[in-house]
Amino acid sequence: MYKGNTVSVVVPAYNEEKLVGRVLETMPEYVDRIVVVNDGSTDRTLEVVSRFEGRLGDRLVILSHERNYGVGGAIASGYKWARDQEMAVTAVMAGDAQMEPRELPSLLDAVIDEGVDYAKGNRLLTGEAWTLMPRRRYLGNAAASFLTKIASGYWHIADSQCGYTAVSLHALQLLDLDRIYKRYGMPNHLLVMLNVFDLRARDVVVSPIYNVGERSGFEPILMIPKLGWLLFRWFLWRLKEKYVIRDFHPLVLFYLLAGGLILATGGLAVRLFYYWAMTGRIYPMNALAMMFTGIAGLQSAFFAMWFDMERNKDLK
Repeated sequence: MYKGNTVSVVVPAYNEEKLVGRVLETMPEYVDRIVVVNDGSTDRTLEVVSRFEGRLGDRLVILSHERNYGVGGAIASGYKWARDQEMAVTAVMAGDAQMEPRELPSLLDAVIDEGVDYAKGNRLLTGEAWTLMPRRRYLGNAAASFLTKIASGYWHIADSQCGYTAVSLHALQLLDLDRIYKRYGMPNHLLVMLNVFDLRARDVVVSPIYNVGERSGFEPILMIPKLGWLLFRWFLWRLKEKYVIRDFHPLVLFYLLAGGLILATGGLAVRLFYYWAMTGRIYPMNALAMMFTGIAGLQSAFFAMWFDMERNKDLK
């Protein structure tokens, strides 16, 4: 136990035979349950984890998926187990040894001492991430973090792709864990879901750890367009759930106005360039209308974002 609270750590593992042993060996003694989720691994991951059963005893819980569901699916399985066992705090430490066990208390303290529902690691606050992280991943992470701010409403949260987290039992009991996205967009989707319930989320400084033999499935060029589309859908779902169904807020009207004006701007732009290509002329009224709708659309969007930021400023 940690400060009188039961603690479980979910370890999602897919083909992590080389590093999952290091994760288990360095797990702090105060962790009551280590829930390793073997996510359909095709290597010796399950065999390596099973070797620790004698050493860790009932502290080690092994869950296995018959096929690979993705990191989000693995974490969701671990969360369900922790919720059903009523573990006070549940952390996530990936099976690739990229998370420093000595930093776990910082995440747990945020939940236990400060009443935060979801504490999330932020590798960018140390200032070392730019030199330690591969450039493509750093830039992809920055883009994903910005889009996640808009989609989730947690404007104070950054480094959205960091999976080193701790969540309260209260949050797990509120969330529909079966709906969590199963793949690499899971931490982004989880933030969106947490915001609907007005749950507090906070960044905690953690160290960026790379070049320990890990393999990453996060490829920015391929991931950002898909993640952007998913975040747009989740953003619309959050607006509907939080600001229409549960409690109406006028920011929805500003977002609708912004969307309509931006669509109109796009249509006017197509019309302008079409006539310019056909006649070699730019019609002043078309250009003025496009400028007006574009500026008004951006202003409406910025007003809506500001309203959203104000509505969620206390969720820290």
